[in-house]
Amino acid sequence: MLPTPEAEELVALTRDIVRKELAPRAAEAEENAAFPREVFRLLGRSGLLGLPYPEEHGGGGQPYEVYLQVLEEIAAAWASVAVGVSVHTLACFPLFTYGTAEQKELLPDMLGGELLGGYALSEAQAGSDAAALATRAVRDGDAYRITGTKMWITHGGEADFYVLFARTSGDGGRGISCFLTEGAMDGLSFGPPERKMGLTGSTTAQLHFDGALVPASRRLAEEGRGFPIALSALDSGRLGIAACAVGLAQGALDQAVAHAADRRQFGRPIIDNQGLQFLLADMAAAVDGARAAYLDAARRKDRGLPFARQASVAKLLATDAAMKVTTDAVQVLGGYGYTRDFPVERYMREAKVMQIFEGTNQIQRMVIARHLAKSATA
Repeated sequence: MLPTPEAEELVALTRDIVRKELAPRAAEAEENAAFPREVFRLLGRSGLLGLPYPEEHGGGGQPYEVYLQVLEEIAAAWASVAVGVSVHTLACFPLFTYGTAEQKELLPDMLGGELLGGYALSEAQAGSDAAALATRAVRDGDAYRITGTKMWITHGGEADFYVLFARTSGDGGRGISCFLTEGAMDGLSFGPPERKMGLTGSTTAQLHFDGALVPASRRLAEEGRGFPIALSALDSGRLGIAACAVGLAQGALDQAVAHAADRRQFGRPIIDNQGLQFLLADMAAAVDGARAAYLDAARRKDRGLPFARQASVAKLLATDAAMKVTTDAVQVLGGYGYTRDFPVERYMREAKVMQIFEGTNQIQRMVIARHLAKSATA
């Protein structure tokens, strides 16, 4: 149930764009590992890249629960694009939340899709342990000189800007600062795109900073505030990935049901077999349960309530559900499901990374447990 008629129209618009523009391109783009930059421009010009941000900055002024349901619609057809929208929304969060009025003048182009963003946090030895990052930002007059390597960066080499987290002192998590960097600048180079199992239409690459000079005016908030910024952004980003996972699972379920209704063996559709009915019912229950989890967390966020634990729960449930539902969809299609002539094998490959990025599901369990322990001693 969407909260307003405007939200219903927005989701209907998304479905129309997905059906006409995204779904016909997805399989070929994924097969060729082609980054769909023009699709992000289309979504931006359609008002779908800045939905949870205020209209005064060029956003859509929509609650998070609406934005996530739009994201789910995109993911059901093309997960790479949905993940890209989620990452771009994540990359806009630090500027919107912590930027000065002058810095926020960049937001309209970012939210309108003219500028595409990346989120540069992870490193070789600082993935789940983000406070251990080693990339350094050393003050040099009115700028900072950046040295270090970032890994697993979505839109690496494709983005127009990156939200960069770098160490400005040796004081652990309190020594990290946040910067808004250009996508192309002297001293910044990129590794070759990672050769991934899935999401091949979404470029993932290393960022190499070799003394790149970033103006001090591009630092967001005070020095040493970067780690809290990163964590608060990730709480919202996990909801984006949860919605992507639910959309992916819904797409797989739709394919499985359609095939089971059409495929006939022993004189009747295979969907009439109770064993298959039970499998499909479990798949549907997993999708519905995961959707309810991310919507619960989103509504808490929209009301200004704490939602970090609920975001981790939603990310955990939704991505585990996506892995199981897509695997079961391949089983429903049998030999057909194992071929690239049908999309469910791609959905299965894409589901795996959902359990890994934005904090592995093992990390989500740690986050949930810490919240439980904190509430028990409060």
